Amino acid sequence: MVNGLWTKECFICMKMKNTMIIAIVIVLIIGFGIFLIKDSRAAGNSAIGADKIQKVTLSFKNGNYYPQIVNVKVNETVRIYLDSSITGCYRTFTINELSVIKNIETPADYVEFTPTQKGTYRFACIMGMGTGTLIVE
Repeated sequence: MVNGLWTKECFICMKMKNTMIIAIVIVLIIGFGIFLIKDSRAAGNSAIGADKIQKVTLSFKNGNYYPQIVNVKVNETVRIYLDSSITGCYRTFTINELSVIKNIETPADYVEFTPTQKGTYRFACIMGMGTGTLIVE
């Protein structure tokens, strides 16, 4: 601006500043959009992994665990709950061949493991009084 009047150079300079500001805003918007897309994909993957947890609830029936035979998939996390009908030593759940042992104090508690080999495994209470079979396919 010279003597209160806009010169051609001032208009060009202002136009370049406005163009730069617009370009920066566009780059920020695109970058934020990419961040949101990546973040939503990552959240989706964790949800898929959570779906792969195989949940099993055992009860007490006829003096033993029920069901007697539990089928699960190899290389997928297994989560075993014991409902409120199970008491005493039956609450300490073991699968010796898989090195699984846990005292499951309440129905909300669980034992979690991931079988890595197919096979048939015996599960039992800590004293071996209650038993069952876990089949990993």
